[in-house]
Amino acid sequence: MTMSGLISNRNFASFLASGNGYRSGKDISAQRGGISISDVSVAKDIPFSRWQHKMYLPLEGRVRTSHNKGEHCSLVSRQSSQLRASGRSCCSFLSSAPYGSNNVEQREVYRLGLSKRKHERTGVGEGNKFRACYKSEEYDIAETKMNPLQSAEGTGEAILLEGNLQQVSPWWHQFPKRWVIVLLCFAAFLLCNMDRVNMSIAILPMSQEFNWNSTTVGLIQSSFFWGYLLTQIIGGIWADKLGGKLVLGFGVVWWSIATVLTPIAARLGLPCLLVMRAFMGIGEGVAMPAMNNILSKWIPVSERSRSLALVYSGMYLGSVTGLAFSPLLIQKFGWPSVFYSFGSLGSIWFALWLSKAYSSPKEDPELGAEEKKLILGGDVSKEPVSVIPWKLILSKAPVWALIISHFCHNWGTFILLTWMPTYYNQVLKFNLTESGLFCVLPWLTMAVFANIGGWIADTLISKGLSITSVRKIMQSIGFLGPAFFLTQLSHVRTPAMAVLCMACSQGSDAFSQSGLYSNHQDIGPRYAGVLLGLSNTAGVLAGVFGTAATGYILQRGSWDDVFKVAVALYLIGTLVWNLFSTGEKVLD
Repeated sequence: MTMSGLISNRNFASFLASGNGYRSGKDISAQRGGISISDVSVAKDIPFSRWQHKMYLPLEGRVRTSHNKGEHCSLVSRQSSQLRASGRSCCSFLSSAPYGSNNVEQREVYRLGLSKRKHERTGVGEGNKFRACYKSEEYDIAETKMNPLQSAEGTGEAILLEGNLQQVSPWWHQFPKRWVIVLLCFAAFLLCNMDRVNMSIAILPMSQEFNWNSTTVGLIQSSFFWGYLLTQIIGGIWADKLGGKLVLGFGVVWWSIATVLTPIAARLGLPCLLVMRAFMGIGEGVAMPAMNNILSKWIPVSERSRSLALVYSGMYLGSVTGLAFSPLLIQKFGWPSVFYSFGSLGSIWFALWLSKAYSSPKEDPELGAEEKKLILGGDVSKEPVSVIPWKLILSKAPVWALIISHFCHNWGTFILLTWMPTYYNQVLKFNLTESGLFCVLPWLTMAVFANIGGWIADTLISKGLSITSVRKIMQSIGFLGPAFFLTQLSHVRTPAMAVLCMACSQGSDAFSQSGLYSNHQDIGPRYAGVLLGLSNTAGVLAGVFGTAATGYILQRGSWDDVFKVAVALYLIGTLVWNLFSTGEKVLD
């Protein structure tokens, strides 16, 4: 074990005790233990008699000091001879008063010594007494010149100069900054779906209070998508040009204000409520493109799948949270409390976002050099764009593969998430309470399997599998898995098996987060916001048309026909994706 000493540039007089005289330039040899101390330069006489009988060290050393305040002491070990000792020895360092002159700066020695086994500070008395004890053993000290900041085990001393001590930062300061951005995006999407699904619960007491019929309720529910469709592409353009921090922050503030104002708008009249819901859609419409833009700049490709999976799982957990807490708040405080409480959470998020987030690593003054190098990796394509090359973007087959696959994916996803309560009630004969409970299950399943898929995808990439192969594998699972489990629904005979098929369908669907949802950043990181805006516009249209088409099919057919259409689109999406998608950059 190495004994490390600390020598300060103050109070060096405390290293020596008073006694008979010693003058500068003289050598002193202790009569016991073979200690040699030479070239000790001081301005005044330093008594030594007490030092001689108090100091015992099994080494040869040289100590230098100076009156210059900035000059540090150093200790260099040298070969003396083979030292043999046994038993227990102890040396004490006794500090005394200054050298007899008030104008000489007193210096202080914190700790000095050599121990192979252990060292300890045993006490501080008058004059700052320190004691270093060790049990000596047989030493063979090789001649070496030691670095003052390094020490070999059991062969010398380590001098740690004042000012070189490093503060150990708390763990939250050492947490990677890029994952702080990911967690903040996760929280934003959690709030996004909490504020979105609360209307599906609050609409029941609201329709009773305002005497709304089913047509009016459907109009109110659909008004959200008016604004949501409007800002998908626009939000992507803003994010790519202005930066993801500004656009995502704007979106959260905008939809949070719209959520808080919803009860007031409802009491002012139906037109005001429709406009407010459309405004809320405007705010949430920019969220996904802005998030995609900021993560394309902050997350290296080796962590892309798991980061996106975590962020999107925030949406699923937001739906679970909203569906779970909305009934409790409505029952205890009335339906307006849902909008007030959920909407006010956005202000807390926004305060954290302003203080912690930056649009790119280059803008963050607190980002460590090592993490910045890992994120940037020599890539110069992380700057905001000034012009969107629409002709170039729309001429690329992988872009159209994204758009078509997103449409096919969301057709099945929106059908399942929108019509499942009706399916549970009409086909499986669950009551409304049970239907609501089982509606939460697909969201939970998607949240879990999205993160599992993300870790699998990043692991495959780190093992050397190409990004193109990983994206095709993960999205094929996201298409073929739901298609397979939907075909099994017509063969199951028990409600439990039907619910299990639904859960497995949505669980495998979540692998799409590591497929097409990650591919925007692969093929065009500078235009990730615009690309997601394009493909998600197709996805939202699929949700709107698919929901309407399902009602039309059920009037003339059965649930098997609904599932067959979804399965057919899943197969088309699989074919298009595997033929035309790529994980390589096609837009620069």
